[in-house]
Amino acid sequence: MENVQRFNTANPYESKFGYSRAIRRGPFIFVSGTTSIDASTGTVLHPDSASDQTRKIFQTIIEAIEGLGGKKGDVVRLRLFVKHDEDADGVGLVMREVFGSIAPTATMILGARFVSPQMKVEIEADAIVSHLST
Repeated sequence: MENVQRFNTANPYESKFGYSRAIRRGPFIFVSGTTSIDASTGTVLHPDSASDQTRKIFQTIIEAIEGLGGKKGDVVRLRLFVKHDEDADGVGLVMREVFGSIAPTATMILGARFVSPQMKVEIEADAIVSHLST
């Protein structure tokens, strides 16, 4: 069995529910559903802005991928869960802002419910490390 690397943050849900923020196995990195939680306080950041939540989420996702030896350009798939239909364009535009020409595959699901009513967006990511790293 290949070596499995785990990346955790101080997000309180990781320890409460017993999961890793991200796992790397071989060249594959899988990032759990990520929201805009402030790890130091456990509160949802930007409760009034799906776009700002999305920026924070992508920052956390990229940190997890980099923490496991990958880079933003290794992202191949995103799954975006958005609470309100009217936030879809803003979330999508932030995805384009962050990933630009990388243009990963993506699925956006509208009408999602989350563990906190302040959460407007949750995003999962998959990456394949395309450069030599351990």
